[in-house]
Amino acid sequence: MFTPGHTLDSISLKLGNIIFCGDAAMNGFPSMKRITIWIEDKKAFQSSWNVLLADMTGGGDKMIHIAICDDETCMSDTIRKMVSDFFGMKNTEITIVQFSSGEELLSYEKSIDILFLDIQMKDIDGMETARMLRKRKFEGFLIFITILKEMVFQCFEVQAYDYLVKPIEERYFIKTMERLYASIQNASEANLLVRRGYESRIISLQDIVFGEIIDRKVYLHLTSSEVIDFYDRIEHLEQQLDQRFFRCHRSYLINLKYLKSYKKGIAYMEGGKEIPVSRLRSKEFSSVILQYMKSM
Repeated sequence: MFTPGHTLDSISLKLGNIIFCGDAAMNGFPSMKRITIWIEDKKAFQSSWNVLLADMTGGGDKMIHIAICDDETCMSDTIRKMVSDFFGMKNTEITIVQFSSGEELLSYEKSIDILFLDIQMKDIDGMETARMLRKRKFEGFLIFITILKEMVFQCFEVQAYDYLVKPIEERYFIKTMERLYASIQNASEANLLVRRGYESRIISLQDIVFGEIIDRKVYLHLTSSEVIDFYDRIEHLEQQLDQRFFRCHRSYLINLKYLKSYKKGIAYMEGGKEIPVSRLRSKEFSSVILQYMKSM
């Protein structure tokens, strides 16, 4: 049985009619960078893969580390109680730490899975704090706390999962947390199976920055800068992806998580890549961005 934190240089095993071999991860498994799969029985693949994945995750149970950063003690304590009550109903173990400033949060060195961050703070505000955290490769769920609804567009810049407007209404808080909890529970299923001849590979959707098609071949550009190519139709690829992806052009699919900005028909992605947005899809693009933030 594989558990998070279990270090392996490589994996070679056979599960049913599926032979696994390659470098030791998927989401939450730092030592596992790639798994290559040779499938002898394609019908057995999905059920067998689910068994292996459940084994690696220990059944999905994991302590969730939560941080709250707000310079108003009353608001911070209110969020803490709401968070505790929510995860108590889910029978999920959590830890909660509280910070009163961006500087204090930035000096914290332990893992954070979910961060509630106030935007309007003295000295370093929440937006600048978020930018600095993302530069440090913070990959947790970020939920902004704000008094201004207009801040939503800036929230997208730093890949915020959602935002809550003060004073926080319990129904909106629960709605956001239910979606977030479902995202955490389903994270292990958010993968793409890419086949190249007799060799197949599992790719996490969160690792895909964008995909493009050139001469009947799909090229997936990953966060690691690796490019994976295989023969397929972009229409078929689009059907296998979730709501975080948007087909902005007949030849491109982008992961909205890595969208930095959009201006004059160009989507600017992390890593500096510029992706064209067709005129036919430009009107839809802005609404899709907002919808993505509220429904992912």
